[in-house]
Amino acid sequence: MQIKAAVTRDKGGPFSVETLTLTEPGASELRLRIVATGVCHTDAVARDLELTPFPVVLGHEGAGVVEAVGSEVTAFAPGDHVVLSFAHCGACEHCLTGHPTVCMRMNELNFGGRAENGTCYLHRGDEAVSTFFGQSSFGSHAVVHERNAVKVDPDLDLGLLAPLGCGVQTGSGTVLNRLKPASGSSLVVYGCGAVGLSAVMAARIAGCARIIAVDVHDNRLSLAKELGATHVFNGRQVDVVEEIRAVTGAGAHYAVETTGVPQVVRQGLHALRPLGQLAIVGVTPEVTLDVHNDLMAEGKTMLGVIEGDSVPKVFIPQLIDYYRQGQFPFDKLVTFYEFDALEEAFADSKSGKTIKPVVRMNS
Repeated sequence: MQIKAAVTRDKGGPFSVETLTLTEPGASELRLRIVATGVCHTDAVARDLELTPFPVVLGHEGAGVVEAVGSEVTAFAPGDHVVLSFAHCGACEHCLTGHPTVCMRMNELNFGGRAENGTCYLHRGDEAVSTFFGQSSFGSHAVVHERNAVKVDPDLDLGLLAPLGCGVQTGSGTVLNRLKPASGSSLVVYGCGAVGLSAVMAARIAGCARIIAVDVHDNRLSLAKELGATHVFNGRQVDVVEEIRAVTGAGAHYAVETTGVPQVVRQGLHALRPLGQLAIVGVTPEVTLDVHNDLMAEGKTMLGVIEGDSVPKVFIPQLIDYYRQGQFPFDKLVTFYEFDALEEAFADSKSGKTIKPVVRMNS
């Protein structure tokens, strides 16, 4: 079928809305009409650092309505509302043991530009256009593997739910699925974007006694306090390590680093107590560490976490339940844009004006 999609043709290039041909769904695939898509920092990184083959249709926080299903699909039917998440093979040792975020084919399936079977979903004439994260949701329609889709209640706004597929589950899952902080413990979040603020809300759900948010924008720190932070610090105005030690005594039990800034990574380690754990979730360049003094001598742990170590079909419904119970008000992060304002949404995300842009497809 013919669809409209925002194509990125060159490294760092603009979005060009073009007419493309979308393949029909295979036996285990769905075709859906995209209703809305979150704008995530990973989209910008993929565009600006050429992490995926060009030309490509980006977008990986899609939500929409199923229009057609493959011959072997039994869990979905036309009319179902779904949230899309990352691609994974479902067959490797990590997928089979509940860790699809570290699927052995993760990079290939999400950044390689092709479907699991090596074919291409999108074309413009004879030209193949790469798929991103197994969905390419910056378009009017998408074909996805049924593993990528999570069925949700039709009474909920798909536009609001779209960010659950990546950014929101990354922050909240890092806390609830990987760190699993003990009730009464202390946790620091570095960076109060959508990922960091999702971690703040998750820390409150987990029962952390001290939830400390660090950022350089006072408006974001104010929102962090509204969402559950007990203490907030502006990193440009105070010695963050000193302040955290004053609040926690010996340092924090846990920390989540979302900024990808090497200096902040080191701060995160220095502000931990012995045996503390620092989870790295941001795209981070080379960091210089004194391994003995920064890490080993006090038994600290620094670990990488992808997509919140989540099983989306399990975790996304849990987050929706928390939202309905009033414990996870992630709607306070979202600002809506029309699809033809996609460039504006990216610019506002980069400047910090908007925490989580969500693009609604033009009707």
